[in-house]
Amino acid sequence: MKVLIVKVSALGDVVHALPVLPFIRSAREDVQIDWLVEEAFAPFLEGHPLVDKVHRLATKVWRNAGVVASLKGGLTVIRTLRKERYDMVLDLQGNAKSGLFTLLSGAPLRYGFDRESVREGGNLLATNRRVGLVAEEFHITDRSLAIARAAFPGGSDVRTAGPLPVDDDASASVKRQLDGMGLAQGPVIVFHYGTTWETKLWSIEAWTELSRRLVKEAGVGPLLTWGNEEERAAVQKIASGSNNERGIWPRGTLPELVALLAQADLVVGGDTGPVHVAAAVGTPTVSLFRATDASRNAPRGACHSSIQSSFDCSPCLRKNCDRQEPCCESISVDQVALAVLERLATVMQE
Repeated sequence: MKVLIVKVSALGDVVHALPVLPFIRSAREDVQIDWLVEEAFAPFLEGHPLVDKVHRLATKVWRNAGVVASLKGGLTVIRTLRKERYDMVLDLQGNAKSGLFTLLSGAPLRYGFDRESVREGGNLLATNRRVGLVAEEFHITDRSLAIARAAFPGGSDVRTAGPLPVDDDASASVKRQLDGMGLAQGPVIVFHYGTTWETKLWSIEAWTELSRRLVKEAGVGPLLTWGNEEERAAVQKIASGSNNERGIWPRGTLPELVALLAQADLVVGGDTGPVHVAAAVGTPTVSLFRATDASRNAPRGACHSSIQSSFDCSPCLRKNCDRQEPCCESISVDQVALAVLERLATVMQE
């Protein structure tokens, strides 16, 4: 049996869908599981022992090249999918884009969300097996597992995160870099400032003060990771303001980021991909939530802590807001520092 998973973006959402893989395998060992994903996140899935083949979408490249390039690129992917002759598609995205590839894949069984649960109504035209959600299936991982359960009712391997393997070469490279930075003896605490939405960010000033507190109260400076030039400029300010100039991690490959987060003792960040990757590789986390909902998105389990904004409008799901500054301040440095130091103390005792 051949199954295609359609979960194209973003990094955190792809990570949240990983528990579907062992669930399907536990229901049917002989199944081939392929995955359609944006090319930026393909290295994250390629080499995964539970994924047989990764199909790449280059949506951003196509869009920048114009309408004709977008049509050609999309048609090429559709032809490739149709040649695979999939028996089943699990559309875990639930929007119009994922629906297009789900519908045109040619698979006779196409599972997705029902009218009450789908993200974009147009997706309903692509699926012929629509899955409703109960109140307990609110977390984004549980949403994906609900579709997997409908398609494979005999599955038994239910996880809250992962599994996510770590590349051996990437792990060795990260270890060498940590040795060179004098961090081989740990603890390694990763701060990830960046997110995709402005309304998910915590202020540079707050991160700087948290960094100072960590040095003062735990005797360790954080390792600051970044994903683009804007984020690098931000972490440089944080490092400079906390006298932690050597604490900026050089941006590497996606497998190296996974390896770093696996070797870290604690990862702190907002509702962002690296925090969810850390949870998938078993690293404790402290996560901050403003525009999005911790009960839906935060890592789950005893080794994870999450803090939700105290604003009465949080979570608002808005990408822009004129109350940006006071909303940032609604999560205090004291709150986060307490959570970080408590989680760090637990990690050091283990």
